[in-house]
Amino acid sequence: MTTRRGFIKAGGLALFGIGSGGIPSFLAKAAANIQFPKLFQRKKVLICIFQRGAMDGLMAVTPFTDPYLKAARPTLFMSAAKTSNNPLIDLDGRFGLHPSLSSFEPMFRENRLAIVHGIGSPNTTRSHFDAQGYMESGTPFKKGTPSGWLNRAAGLLGHEAATPFQAVSLTSSLPRSLYGDSQAVAINNLRDFHVQLRGDQAGANMAAKSFESLYDQASEDLLKQTGKESFEAVKMLQTTASKNYKPASNAVYPTSALGNSLKQIAQLIKMDVGLEVAFAESGGWDTHFNQGTQTGIFARNLNDLSSSITALWNDLEAMQDDVTIMTMTEFGRTVHQNGTGGTDHGRASCNFILGNNVKGGLVHGKVAPLAIENLEDGRDLMVTTDFRSVFSEVANKHLGISDNKILFPEWTGEFINVMRG
Repeated sequence: MTTRRGFIKAGGLALFGIGSGGIPSFLAKAAANIQFPKLFQRKKVLICIFQRGAMDGLMAVTPFTDPYLKAARPTLFMSAAKTSNNPLIDLDGRFGLHPSLSSFEPMFRENRLAIVHGIGSPNTTRSHFDAQGYMESGTPFKKGTPSGWLNRAAGLLGHEAATPFQAVSLTSSLPRSLYGDSQAVAINNLRDFHVQLRGDQAGANMAAKSFESLYDQASEDLLKQTGKESFEAVKMLQTTASKNYKPASNAVYPTSALGNSLKQIAQLIKMDVGLEVAFAESGGWDTHFNQGTQTGIFARNLNDLSSSITALWNDLEAMQDDVTIMTMTEFGRTVHQNGTGGTDHGRASCNFILGNNVKGGLVHGKVAPLAIENLEDGRDLMVTTDFRSVFSEVANKHLGISDNKILFPEWTGEFINVMRG
C-alpha cells in the first residue's frame, strides 16, 4: 500500500490519500452533475504533467523534411508521406505529429494546442535525477533551492487565506515542483481520502476517525477561515446522494495511472474547492532500446499521454476557459539512434501547451537543420528555448503571476509569445 501526504503549513494539517483505484463517494457525488452551493469562486487552473525519463521530442514532433535526421535514424525515422504505413501527421509542411498523438490534431487545428520545440534546460547535465530537480525547482544551476517553482507560483497568487486544495499533486509522492512554504497536498488516490492532525512532534500525530472527530480534536485556529470551509465542503458532499462519476462530453479516460490522475483532477476542478495548481506525471520515457516507431513502447506512451489529456480537456468542456495544461520533460534524446534500436540521453525536447488562451496551431521555437555543426556537443538537438521562458509566460498569462524574480530566481530571459493577452 502506498501512502502520500502533503503538509499544509497554515494550521499544520496533513492530508492523506490511501489505496489505489476507484473514486471516493464524496468526490463522485461532487462531480455527478449535482448542483452544489459554491463555496469558493472558480479560479484559473494550471495543470502540469511531467514526462519522466526524457521524451524523444524528435520522434513526437518530427522535422520530417530534414535529411540529416533521416540519415541519423535509419530504422527510427518516420515519414509523413501518405504512401508510408501509418505516417506522421503533417502539421505545417516541416513538422509531423506522431500518429499516436492523433487526438491532438483537432486541438492543434483549432489553435488551442501549441508545441514548443528545442525547449530544455541551460544546464547540460544528462542525469535524470539532477535534470528533473533543476526543472522542478526552476533553478537550473542551484541544487539547494528549498522550493519548487509550482509551490512559489501558488504563493504568488495573492490569497491571504488559500484553501488546503489550492495546489494538489496526484502522484506517488509530493513532487519537487511543490516543495516549499506554500500549502500543497499530495494525494495517492482520492479513494479513502481522510484527514490527520499533525502536532509539533511526529509522535503527537492523531488520526481522525471522522470529520466530526476532527472538529472535536482540532484547535480553534486550525478550523478558521478557508480551512474550515474546505472541510465543510467535504462534509456537505458526503451527505449528498451517491452517484458514480460520469465524465462530461462522453470523455473516455485511459485506465492508466496518468488517465486516472487526470480524471481525479477533473473532479477536483468541478468541486470548486479552490484548486489552482495541479500536478500529475507520466513515466517510461527513457527509451534506450527498442523504442519503436508506429508501434512499440514510445508509441504506447504517446497514446496514453494524448488520450489522457484529450479526455481531460473534453471532460472540462464547460470550464475550458479557466484551464491550461502543460507538459514538461527533463531533456530530450540523441539525434542519432543507438545500436539497440533506441536513443540515449540528449538535450532539447518539445512540450505541449493546451488552452483557449494559447497561441495554438504553431510549432514555436527554433530547430536548425540537424547537421553535425548545428548539434549541441555534435550529437544533440540544441536547446534554443530555456524552459523558464515558457513556464513563466504560461504562469504569467494564465494565472496572472507577474513576479518572475521570485518565480524563477536568476532568470532574466524573455517570453516566446506562446500565450495570448
